[in-house]
Parts: sequence; C-alpha cells; structure tokens
Amino acid sequence: MDDVVPERFAGAVALVIGGGSGIGAAVSRRLAAEGATVVVADLTDAAVRVDVADSGDVDEMFARVVAEHKRVDVVVVTAGIDDPVAKQDIGAAAAAGRPVDVLTTLDDVRWRRVMSVNLDGAFHVLRAAARVMVGQRSGSIVLTGSSAAFDTLVGYPHYAASKAGVHALAQAAAKELAPHGVRVNVVAPGPVDTPMAGRTPAAVRESLGSGFASAEQIADNILYLASPGASNVVGAVLLSNGGRFTV
Repeated sequence: MDDVVPERFAGAVALVIGGGSGIGAAVSRRLAAEGATVVVADLTDAAVRVDVADSGDVDEMFARVVAEHKRVDVVVVTAGIDDPVAKQDIGAAAAAGRPVDVLTTLDDVRWRRVMSVNLDGAFHVLRAAARVMVGQRSGSIVLTGSSAAFDTLVGYPHYAASKAGVHALAQAAAKELAPHGVRVNVVAPGPVDTPMAGRTPAAVRESLGSGFASAEQIADNILYLASPGASNVVGAVLLSNGGRFTV
C-alpha cells in the first residue's frame, strides 16, 4: 500500500458494508491504514452481521454503530451478488457453441434475489446513512455499481438492471443530499479479481478477456470518492474498467 495517505481519514468513523472479503476487505484495510475507525459489516466474517436485503437489519446496524461511535462519516457499500445459475448457463452455451438463453429461463426467485441484494440493499443502506448524515450535516457515501450497466453482459439482464438502478438511485440521492453536506458517488468496476469472480466458469472468464482489476485498485477509487479530496465530486459514476470502453 505505497499510496496510503496516513491522515486522510484521521478521526473518521467508516462503515464498510460487504467488508468481509474482496473489494470491501481491501477498502477496510486502506481506511484503517489512513486513520479511520472502521466498522466492517457483512453476512459472515465481520464485526457486525447484516443482510442488506432486510431493511430492519440495516436500520439496526446503523443504530448500533451510532450508539457506539456517536457518528458515521463514511459509508461504503460493496455488498452484492451475481447469479451462479446464469453463469453456468452462459458457460454451457459457450461450450456447446449455441446462443445464450438465460432470459427465458430466468425465474422470479432469481430475479428478485439479485434485485433485493444489489438494488434494494443499496437503497436500504443509502436511506439509513442519510438519516444519520443529514443530522450531522456531513458525510460521504460510496456505492458499488458496475460497468455492466453500460456495456451489458449477454445472459446477465438481472445483474445489469440491478446495477443500472444503483447508478440512478445514487445520482438522484446525490442531488437531494448535497445541500445537507452529504456526498453520494458510485464506482463502476469492470471485471475484478475477487472470490466472486473466482467462482465464474472458465468459459465466462475467458469471454471477459484479460486485465481483471485487483480489489486494491478498486479500493483506491473508492477511497478517493470518499475522501476530502473529492469534496466537489457529487453524483459521479466513476468507471474503473481499464479502458474496456468509455461513455
């Protein structure tokens, strides 16, 4: 971590949701190294257990953090899921040399699961964070979207839709919260080498090409958006895809 800025988050209380692994774990390490008091929340292996799809769970988590630390200055949301069944279908289609057919077999349960975690979860956290930060008249919230919302993946309509929703949600909230001193931004990664990516079938990974980002690279982007150095950045969707495409 040669580019650590030791005092950038000195005295800040940071809540990283999805901080148990992957990008969230990298963000948690960096925030701690740069002076923040970090609370890690996740479904497993975390200081605080939370299911972002459950709004009551999210509200209770914020109440606990505020009761202990009196404030929350930075909230980062990296919690998210993909659809292993769709990935298997995409891989099978590639192996058989046939077109992908996910949409016609995508059931309501799988659709809702992706939406409930990726989009509903982002809303639950954003709303709870706003309730705390508006009262403080300060705060920074960074959500994790995806480049897939722009350069959509064949066979991933539910994932792309959920992340496009996160982008729009964040931009709308950013305009509403800016007068209260609260900034909301989004990082939109391309493929990232995380445990979730490690579960991707080989054929699907090959279709994405080389150049997977590291979790640390995405953490760099998130810390910039969360930091005082981005004080004039509000409602941004920061593409971080190594130049795969631009918008």
